[in-house]
Amino acid sequence: MCSVKHGLSIDPRSGAQRRHHIYEATVQRAIRTAASRAGIVKPVTPHVLRHSFATHLLQAGYDIRTVQELLGHKDVNTTMIYTHVLNKGGRGIISPLDM
Repeated sequence: MCSVKHGLSIDPRSGAQRRHHIYEATVQRAIRTAASRAGIVKPVTPHVLRHSFATHLLQAGYDIRTVQELLGHKDVNTTMIYTHVLNKGGRGIISPLDM
């Protein structure tokens, strides 16, 4: 299996310039390597980064609907899981008016 890490190419059918596909394993390996080089000993995956991103957005006061849209969740209940990580339930969200 060959993967291209970067670079643009010309699509022979349309003539459009596009980026090559990057395999999931290539991204996972790059993240694992970066974590190792940074001295992080815990497992780090793209999914862990996704969870971290969502949690940090909620801690920063972003509303649950914005996080839902960014993560591509169809159901807000899926996104609500991240509020439980904050140990504050739905009250973990801070209104901009409260700041």
